[in-house]
Amino acid sequence: MPVLLFLIDTSASMNQRSHLGTSYLDIAKGAVETFLKLRSRDPASRGDRYMLVSFEEAPAGIKAGWKDSHATFMTELRNLQAVGLTSIGQSLRTAFDLLNLNRLVSGIDNYGQGRNPFFLEPAIIVAITDGSKLTSSCGVQDELHLPLTTPLPGSELTKEPFRWDQRLFSLILRIPGHTSSDPEPMGGVPLDPSPITPMCEVTGGRSYSVFSQRMLNQCLESLVQKIQSGVVIHFEKTGPDPPPTEGKGRPEMKHGPQSWHSCHKMIYVRPNPKTGVPVGHWPIPESFWPDQNSPTLPPRAAHPQVKFSCVDSEPMVVDKVPFDKYELEPSPLTQYILERKSPHTCWQVFVCNSAKYGELGQPFGYLKASTALNCVNLFVMPYNYSVVLPLFDDLITVHKFKPPAKWRQSFENYLKTVPPYYITALRKALRMMGAPNLLADNIEYGLGYSVVSYLKKLSQQRSRPRSA
Repeated sequence: MPVLLFLIDTSASMNQRSHLGTSYLDIAKGAVETFLKLRSRDPASRGDRYMLVSFEEAPAGIKAGWKDSHATFMTELRNLQAVGLTSIGQSLRTAFDLLNLNRLVSGIDNYGQGRNPFFLEPAIIVAITDGSKLTSSCGVQDELHLPLTTPLPGSELTKEPFRWDQRLFSLILRIPGHTSSDPEPMGGVPLDPSPITPMCEVTGGRSYSVFSQRMLNQCLESLVQKIQSGVVIHFEKTGPDPPPTEGKGRPEMKHGPQSWHSCHKMIYVRPNPKTGVPVGHWPIPESFWPDQNSPTLPPRAAHPQVKFSCVDSEPMVVDKVPFDKYELEPSPLTQYILERKSPHTCWQVFVCNSAKYGELGQPFGYLKASTALNCVNLFVMPYNYSVVLPLFDDLITVHKFKPPAKWRQSFENYLKTVPPYYITALRKALRMMGAPNLLADNIEYGLGYSVVSYLKKLSQQRSRPRSA
C-alpha cells in the first residue's frame, strides 16, 4: 500500500507565468491531477494513500494527512495559493515527519533487532518547485538544510530524517515565460542543478529539469513507473576485483570502471500474490553487536551498508530451510554481474560490525545472477549461513531430526556467532522444518532493559495526531 506524498512549492515565485499562460502553481496542480489519472490505470492504485504538504509552516502546511479522504486531498490541492517563502528544507522535514508518525507504534523499523525488508511502508515524495533561491525568515540560503530537531519522539534512532522505503523525486519547473526557439535537451530529462537534487539522490530518487509541458508529461509517466514496493540499500565492494571470467576480459562498463563498486539502489520487495503483503524470514543484520549493558541504541543509518565480496562462491540452498530472494533494481553493479555470465556462482554479502568479533562480520546471504541472466537477486539467509546450512542438511538427511550430542554441540557453537535477534527467525525456521524443540525458550535477545522499555514506551504513544 504505497504512500504518495506531494510537496508543492507555494512560495510567491510560483505565481510567475509560463508561455502557456498559466502560473507555475497551476502547472503543479495540473501535474498532480495528471499523475493521479496515470496511476489510476494500475489496479494496484486502489490501495494508494495520498498526502499533500505545502511550503507553509507546520501544522498549516499539512493539507492532507493520514486521516484525510481523497476528496479532502483534491479540495486542498485546488485551494493552494502561492504566497509564502521557498522554505523547502523545513517543508521536507515536515513531509518526512508526517510519513514517520506511525512507524514506532507499528514497530516497522524493528530497531536493534535487524532490518526486515518485508516490513515496509513504501512512500514516494514528489516535490514540485520552480527551483528558486531558498528563502526563509532568516534570509537566502545556497544549500538545502533540513532542521535536525523534530518534535517526533524516537527520531534520534535514525541518523537521517527519511527511511529506507521512502524516496524523494523532484520536478523542477523551468518552463520559460515566452516561447523559446532553443531545442529541448536530447536523450531523456536531465537532472536539475538545484539544491534539492543531492537530497533526491541520497534517498534513492532523482530530480527532473522540466522545460516544457511535453517534458512534464514524460516525467509524470516515468514517476508512475517508479511506484515500486522496495527498500534502498547501499552496496559496496570489499576486497579485490574479481579475476576475468574464463575466455573473456573484464566486462566493459558504460558508466566508468569503478561505478559498480558502490551502488545506492533499491531491492524490490514484492507482495505475496495470495495475501497481497510481502512475506519473509530473515533480517539484514544491524551494524553493531547488541550489548545488554548499553542504556541506548546507536543511531542507525537510513540505508543499510551492505558489503559484497567478489570471491566466487557456491550458492547454497537446503530443501525445507526458508530463504528470501529480492531482485535488485538495474544499476552498474547488476550490469557488471550479468555481463560476467556466471549464473552458477555468487558473491557473499556482509554488514560490517554485525558479528561479535571481526570487523567484516559473517555472510548473511549472497548476490547471484538469475539462471536466465536477466536480473540479479539478493538471497538473504540465516546469519553465517555457510556454517549452519550444512548442519541443517545433516539434521534433515542424516539424523532425520534426531541429532546426536556432537551435532548439538556444533549447533551451540554456531549460535554463539549469531546476533541474538536472529533467535526468533531461527526458531520459526526450525518449526517449519519439523524440528521445533532445538532452541531453548529462555535464550536472551540481546537488548538491555532500558532500551526495551524505551522502545515499548514509544510504541504505546498515541499514533497519528489530528494535524496529520
